[in-house]
Parts: sequence; C-alpha cells; structure tokens
Amino acid sequence: MLPKANRLLHRQDFQTVYQHGHRANSPHLGLRALPVLSHPTAGAHPTAGASRLRSQLPPTRIGIVVSRKAVGKRAVVRNRVKRRLRAVCRQLLPQIQPGWLLIISARSGCAECDYGKFLQELEQLLAKAGVLATHHGHS
Repeated sequence: MLPKANRLLHRQDFQTVYQHGHRANSPHLGLRALPVLSHPTAGAHPTAGASRLRSQLPPTRIGIVVSRKAVGKRAVVRNRVKRRLRAVCRQLLPQIQPGWLLIISARSGCAECDYGKFLQELEQLLAKAGVLATHHGHS
C-alpha cells in the first residue's frame, strides 16, 4: 500500500489530471503527469534554495487505474497487476520529485508482466515526463 499522503483518491483529481496532464506511454503502461501549480512557491525564482522549495511542495500523489476492458474480466488478475504497480511505485517514490499528480494506467498485455518489467517501464515513463529527481544520476 502506498502511504496515504501519496495516494490520488478523489474523482475530481483524476478528472483534472486526465484533462490537463501530460501523456507518456510504454507497451504495458500509460502515464498522465500534472505538476501541482497551486502552491505560491511553485514558480519561485531559480536562485531560491532547491531543498527549501522541494520541502514546500505538496507530496506527489499517485493513482493506479487497471480497467476491466484493458486487463481482463477476472478480478484476481486485475488485483495482481494493481499490487505489482503499487510495489513498483513504493520503490520509486524516494526518487520522485514532490508536487506532482500522477495516474498510472495498465494497458492490454500487462497481466503477463513481472515486477522487473513494470519497474523498468515506469522508471522510463517517469524520466520521460520529468518527474524523477535528477540528483540521483539517472538519465
């Protein structure tokens, strides 16, 4: 389970991300990413301390969508995909910058994916969207 502060729960939040978020896709996953701009320091001057700015942003919240249409009719299969995606998100959470709303969608064929494949694809999607913190040396 993701920490409560990092969960995207409300329908309105999902709708906002779907309407205004940036899209990125991989063979088995889809990502919608929307930076939170509501905080007054989100557009702060570049000379402001990065660590101070980072601590003032709200935590990144993640929603996971596994549809019956894309993944399959069986709840057991959909729940397994959700568990794997949550585990991958938990592992990547320390590398993710604060201040984002993210929706991760499972695409068709993802039921056969293992943990390593999900980790690789999600890390690539997050990097492509500019969500991963760059101070870890990942490119």
